[in-house]
Amino acid sequence: MFFCRKAISPPMNTERKIIHIDMDAFYASVEQRDHPELKGKPIAVGHAEKRGVVAAASYEARKFGVRSAMSSQKAKKLCPQLIFVEGRMEVYKSVSAQIHEIFHEYTDLIEPISLDEAFLDVTHNKKGIPLAVDIAREIKQRIRQDLHLIASAGVSYNKFLAKIASDYRKPDGLCTIHPDQAEEFIRHLPIEAFWGVGPITAKKMHTLGIYNGDTLRQCSLEMLQRQFGKNGLIYFNFARGIDDRPVEAVRIRKSIGCEHTLEKDLSAEMALIIELYHVARELIERLKAKDFKGNTLTLKVKFDDFSQITRSVSVKHPLQRLEEILPLAKRLLKGVDHSQHAIRLLGLSVSNPPEEKEGDTAHTSGPIQLELEFKEE
Repeated sequence: MFFCRKAISPPMNTERKIIHIDMDAFYASVEQRDHPELKGKPIAVGHAEKRGVVAAASYEARKFGVRSAMSSQKAKKLCPQLIFVEGRMEVYKSVSAQIHEIFHEYTDLIEPISLDEAFLDVTHNKKGIPLAVDIAREIKQRIRQDLHLIASAGVSYNKFLAKIASDYRKPDGLCTIHPDQAEEFIRHLPIEAFWGVGPITAKKMHTLGIYNGDTLRQCSLEMLQRQFGKNGLIYFNFARGIDDRPVEAVRIRKSIGCEHTLEKDLSAEMALIIELYHVARELIERLKAKDFKGNTLTLKVKFDDFSQITRSVSVKHPLQRLEEILPLAKRLLKGVDHSQHAIRLLGLSVSNPPEEKEGDTAHTSGPIQLELEFKEE
């Protein structure tokens, strides 16, 4: 066990009123709403064929253990009566826009995270409603009445706690974490529930004797930064209920990527490199279309057992050309052990735009310096 030292807590900003809205089983709920014959039945949005994947599952399907990103074959074994429905992304985007119209009646400080979730800063709202929980309750009611869909809401003084709160009482939940409740709430929160802590990080934390907010809070900033790099400060602050990130009404694109599910699981190196080439070509086209530049390349690999890993490499100059990206991608792939499990999906993304780098200096013409690191989703 790793013994942690107690650290002094920095000051905490508790003046803001932040809401996190998360639509419950969004894609599946839209399908059940638009097709009444599907109501009350276990459905999955996705493809039923052999290499299909569940994009979303209704709560009726979740009772059988069906989850998003699960293979269709496994989902059907868990729930033989599962009904597969073809996804309709344009419809989901349209419904999401309708939800945002409701949000805008209360505030324009809206940060979309995906089609089915967003943060709202209602500290100074259009209707002058003093309590954020009343706004959250109204928004939930409007979504139910106008769109016949269900949303969960979390309310607190920062994004971290609002997000945790929205997950706390799903589905159709409404949970508020007040500043005077935060310390006790976080103390009992399992480390797996912390935002940004995936399975690999959670496993590492367990080896260090960190299992919940209480044991995390006992760790010094120095220890956390030594073990988790720049994320150490984030975990240190989260354990103390601190998250000063603003709700960004205009989200700056921070990455561009693409991924390919292979026609069959592969383990032969040459076949994987050919597939990687095609992914890299598509990535280049997307970078050009969006005029995006970034200094970090990330490889995503999903294996035949649906476990997945990512590998990243950072360079001193923006990545835009195939002759730069493909060799780096090959190097990352070479570091992936696929001897035990074949690969079913390959993905590449470019992130870390130059303007985001603090103290960014002129790019040198010297050799590329690599900084390899493991990352989780």
